[in-house]
Amino acid sequence: MQQRFKLRRPRAWLVAFCVAVVALAIAPTQASAISSAQCDAQVNDTASKLLPCIQKNDLWKIMQDFQGIANANPGPDGHPSRNTGEPGYKASADYVAAKMQAAGYSVVEQPYTVEYYAYRGIPTFNEVSPTAHGYVLGTDWGPGRSLGIASAAIQPSGGIILPPTQTSSSTAGCTSSDFTGFVPGRIALIQRGGCNFGVKVQNAQGAGATGVIIFNEGNPGRTGLLVGSLVDAGGVPFVPNIPVAFTTFAIGQDLYNQYQQAVQASTPLPVTSISIDAIFDPNRLDWNVIADSAGGDKNHTVVVDAHLDAIYGAGMLDNASGSATILDIAQKMKNVTNPTNHLRFIWFGGEEIGLLGSAFYVDSLSSTQLSHIGYDLDADVTATPNYTLGVLDPAAPNLFGGAQQQFPNRVYKASLVGRDQAVSYLTSQGKNHEFFSPVGTDAFNFNLVGIPASGVLTGQDCCKTQQEVDLFGGFLGNFEGNIPSFDGGCVDNPFLWCDNLSNNDPDVLTLMTRTFANQVLGMAFDTKVMSASDNTVYSKKLPIAGEVSRHSAPSK
Repeated sequence: MQQRFKLRRPRAWLVAFCVAVVALAIAPTQASAISSAQCDAQVNDTASKLLPCIQKNDLWKIMQDFQGIANANPGPDGHPSRNTGEPGYKASADYVAAKMQAAGYSVVEQPYTVEYYAYRGIPTFNEVSPTAHGYVLGTDWGPGRSLGIASAAIQPSGGIILPPTQTSSSTAGCTSSDFTGFVPGRIALIQRGGCNFGVKVQNAQGAGATGVIIFNEGNPGRTGLLVGSLVDAGGVPFVPNIPVAFTTFAIGQDLYNQYQQAVQASTPLPVTSISIDAIFDPNRLDWNVIADSAGGDKNHTVVVDAHLDAIYGAGMLDNASGSATILDIAQKMKNVTNPTNHLRFIWFGGEEIGLLGSAFYVDSLSSTQLSHIGYDLDADVTATPNYTLGVLDPAAPNLFGGAQQQFPNRVYKASLVGRDQAVSYLTSQGKNHEFFSPVGTDAFNFNLVGIPASGVLTGQDCCKTQQEVDLFGGFLGNFEGNIPSFDGGCVDNPFLWCDNLSNNDPDVLTLMTRTFANQVLGMAFDTKVMSASDNTVYSKKLPIAGEVSRHSAPSK
């Protein structure tokens, strides 16, 4: 999970686009001359029948139901919630399962366990003395994934380098010797650099620290607020039972200078307090909802998926919108009893904390079962008001700045079939488009085991670039307008609770659901890509994504 002050889908370039006309507003252009009742009665097996049946009122009713579920199931912080591992998520899963059973699908709720972490209250970080003042959450500091309350004098670790060098050179807190002479009970002040953040915390704990403050290193590009992941030397995440506060370089330098001045003047040391009231359960039950159509060749299965969980709170944009998209399509296709290929609709849990639901599902299949899945289509955020019109393409650059993911041609070339179906529909509506890598979406776990995939997404409420404004209209995307910083907006901030129904545009939702329906219908009746889907039995030893979620934060 990511707070809004962490990196979120930083799109520094456009990967591809077409159509010269920039669309400044979205409105579904296909007239809804047919009623919902008529749509429910007919066999929607062609685009001319299915797409007009994708209607705004039906989609919005599903969205209202999801909001109602969140409202009725507050999380530990008392706010509406559909987060993984909470009653609101299970209620969402039960709701989807009931709707799909009523539509005639065979439904299973697949259980698995996740590491559950949630805030019970708003974390705080203050200087108590010599000058009492609070630090601003999300601007001055951010909480590491940790537990506890500490109020004590600070003490810097060894290895701090001030003033900082031009390039990273600090190794503060990276060895136990950096805590020689540390007084147990104090809060450790540690500079970023040299090793994983979790290693610094473990060494501080070993020296008896009751809390940890990690400040940015101060080199060019390493001065602002960065809230990192707490992982050990082997990259394994953990949740320490002492509170960890991440701060800007300026605040860390100020605290360090205050400590040095107090020591030199033999006056009382500066005292800080950190409070992170949270819950951690390493074995919380979670569910995927899997619904199979009655017809179609099960040796040639198309998986149609969305993640059902929220990141913080109601999660109406991310991702009740995508969940509503595939639910409405499934309901409108309930009478399509003989598609060429079998349709399997899946609502995954745990996406926001590491693509866990889709990883569990893929890893639970035998090699033969995997070989019968010929395609995956993923709907991840489909109603952004300040939208981009994104289409998944495995050849698009990794938007997280990592190495370009390489896939064999059987994955890449086949993925273009679904991709181009979405592009074709958007072009027919006079809309531009943008290609996105599947990294950070559930589609990525299918790509990793050799299954071609595509899908749609409309971007977050945090990260719209000027190039995207030029393509799609709207405005630069960042919740506070602090361009070029991309900070997560409503969706990624655990303390705004604003990803509610009002954070969605029903017209965008309708357009993108029709776009996605065009992909689903195309792959349901595909005879070229899908006919080869059971020719290869994929190895169970192929890697499954672990910490590849779009929400991963730097670990050092």
